[in-house]
Amino acid sequence: MSQSPPADLPDVPGARHLGDLTRSSATWRVYFEVDAAARPAKGRIHFVSVGGQRSTGWIFMEYSEPDLLKRFQEFSAVELWKILESLG
Repeated sequence: MSQSPPADLPDVPGARHLGDLTRSSATWRVYFEVDAAARPAKGRIHFVSVGGQRSTGWIFMEYSEPDLLKRFQEFSAVELWKILESLG
C-alpha cells in the first residue's frame, strides 16, 4: 500500500497547493510560493512527495500576485514534469 504525499508544506506556510503530478507510482504535490512584497513580485515552485521535496529558485517575476498565478497556470503538466526532473 502506498502512502499519499503530505497535504501541507510546513516549512513554507504561504505556499498554495495548486495540483498534483502523477506518473506510474510517483505522485508529487505542486505548491506555488509567492513573495508579493518584492518588487516585482516573484514566485517559485515546490514539489513534495513521500520521498522528499524539490524546489526551484525564484523563476517567476511579474508585476503582481495575480500575474504570477496566471503565468504559472500557463505551464502544462509535461512542462512541470520537465522542471521537476531538472531538479533531480
